[in-house]
Amino acid sequence: MEIQTIDASLFAKMFLSGAKNLESKKEWINELNVFPVPDGDTGTNMCMTIMSAANAVAELDNADMKTVAKAISSGSLRGARGNSGVILSQLFRGLTKVMTSYDEVTVEVLSEAFEKAVQTAYKAVMQPKEGTILTVARGAADKAAEMAQVTDDIVEFAEAVIAEAEAVLAKTPDMLPVLKQAGVVDSGGQGLVCVLQGAYDALIGKEVDYTAFVPETASKAEKCTTTVEFVITTDKPLATYQLKELKAKLEGINIGTISDLKIGDEAVASKETEAKEETKPTEPAKEMGFVSIATGEGLTSIFTELGCDYMIPGGQTMNPSTDDILSAIEKVNAKTIFVLPNNKNIILAANQASSICKDKKVVVIPTKTIPQGITALISFDPDASVEDNESNMTEEIKNVKTGQVTYAVRDTIIDDKEITKDDWMGMADTGLLSVNADINVAFQEMIDKMVTEDSAVVSIYWGEGSDQEKADALGKAVEEKYPDLEVEISEGGQAVYAYIVSVE
Repeated sequence: MEIQTIDASLFAKMFLSGAKNLESKKEWINELNVFPVPDGDTGTNMCMTIMSAANAVAELDNADMKTVAKAISSGSLRGARGNSGVILSQLFRGLTKVMTSYDEVTVEVLSEAFEKAVQTAYKAVMQPKEGTILTVARGAADKAAEMAQVTDDIVEFAEAVIAEAEAVLAKTPDMLPVLKQAGVVDSGGQGLVCVLQGAYDALIGKEVDYTAFVPETASKAEKCTTTVEFVITTDKPLATYQLKELKAKLEGINIGTISDLKIGDEAVASKETEAKEETKPTEPAKEMGFVSIATGEGLTSIFTELGCDYMIPGGQTMNPSTDDILSAIEKVNAKTIFVLPNNKNIILAANQASSICKDKKVVVIPTKTIPQGITALISFDPDASVEDNESNMTEEIKNVKTGQVTYAVRDTIIDDKEITKDDWMGMADTGLLSVNADINVAFQEMIDKMVTEDSAVVSIYWGEGSDQEKADALGKAVEEKYPDLEVEISEGGQAVYAYIVSVE
């Protein structure tokens, strides 16, 4: 079989097939997570990223190459979740930027597109690390350039490129010792290989089930919708602008979209009053506002009390998409929005949202943990400039040490420490600090390695796997061992991690 050109129709099928193959293997990819914690989500993030684009492509009908390329680029950029998802979206962005200029693509065009894809993805990452999805993409692009010199057959070209991607993937454990010790290849790289393999299946005419991308009918969608009726009593009439404000506030607390808001006769303002109040000017935008990401009622309340304007539910296992962050930014009535990702796997999506947003200034403070996010908010000075606040918050979060305690989901070895399934692990910014079958021992050993003579405050946020009584007992033990330390205990309510700890 020999194919020398790919038109828009075939390209769309190849993309959908790649998405389908990735979707079918997402759980396997999740299990390639280096740390044996219950939050391996690379496969899920990559899948949700590509599905956002796949659904957009599936809705097209007899589209040209430019339209298909735009749907892939825009859909993946806005749907990107997690670092792996953002990098995948940037690969698609670069790839389609080249392809959009052609009605049909050849081996030569594909080679150029692969190179542009890699360049775009590398630029999106501040400190690219080899042994990752980027390395696999680079290997594929280099082989693409080589094959463009020896063949016009896209099938032969694709087979060679995929074989090279697989070979580079197999070498990732030699590039990253942590992969070798864990006995896995890079999960993001594996996800990319799955996309390429799926695209190849469509290229050679293999039958692929595309029903997963057929838009839901209204009746099917309605079955997944919960309708809640609120009865709100007021002692004063409500004008239309007040109804709009109420609707915005209800949507702002993340209960969903308010499709209709009706009021009873006793609360209806007279037409005369409504006409006058309708002209009330919109509340002017404040200078600076905050959007933050966290999971757990306790943590959400803490951020809100510290002045965060809008909370996006998410964190480990639940990385919000670029579009989720953009939507939150739009809901905050401020000229400049500070975004606190509070997770190292959300920073790239936040940066991507910042680059897409055009009507507001968006500043991403690179908070990698919940304690860093809390410190950033505490450090905020409403009387200081945007630039001074950005500088100050960025500096202050460097002084925060974060520790997290969770359980292992499989046997493995990390940092020369043997880990058995269900063991408790204490992990900090510097890596794995403790492993023990007893959660209290794992917690204390972690604290001992975090506390120094300069430490003053230890904050403990308890979540899934703990309770107030257990947290209080641990806090008392810390106070007894380190009497000069101030220990603060709060309910976080976070999933996955029994304890999140900050040492300052």
